[in-house]
Amino acid sequence: MGHEGMKIGVTGGIGSGKTTVCRIFSALGIPVFASDTEARKIMETDPVVIEQINLIAGRDIYKEGTLNRSELAGIIFNNSELLDKVNKVVHPVVRENFNKWRRSQQADYIILEAAILFESGSFRNVDRIITVTAPVEERIERIVRRNNLSREQIIDRMRNQTDDEYKISRSDFVIDNSDNQMIIPVILKIHEEILKQIKLS
Repeated sequence: MGHEGMKIGVTGGIGSGKTTVCRIFSALGIPVFASDTEARKIMETDPVVIEQINLIAGRDIYKEGTLNRSELAGIIFNNSELLDKVNKVVHPVVRENFNKWRRSQQADYIILEAAILFESGSFRNVDRIITVTAPVEERIERIVRRNNLSREQIIDRMRNQTDDEYKISRSDFVIDNSDNQMIIPVILKIHEEILKQIKLS
């Protein structure tokens, strides 16, 4: 397959631990493109995107010189139409950056990490999909530990993401990342399986 390695999408709801999973793939030498981090960067630095987000919000939410995330969240998380508009502004730029990045990678396969792999349509651009799951209560606990979001806010955000059943039914691999599961052996097995499929293709 040479230069154009296989593209693997890794997704999972908020608090599922997909970033931890991607760190392990990274340690195996697999390049990882973190869409969510990239989207945050674009929303802070791309002048066209900044202008569009202010238009959608109906006011300047960059008053302090950086994006006021909690103000934006307050506007879009309870309004799916506005959330959709923001995604339509940000995701094409993320996709473009991913394609540029991908062309410079030399590995057997690469990973596109995206919380909204299905919702953004990015699933169409990958060859295989891995979904990371964890019990809802554990996910809420993890998010509470790292963000200062209330339980209600977390549950709201979970509602904005496609449910696990849907993702699992469309995935090639599933990693159960609950606290009592050993995920490294599972990831190694998936890694071997992907390499085997690449050899056969």
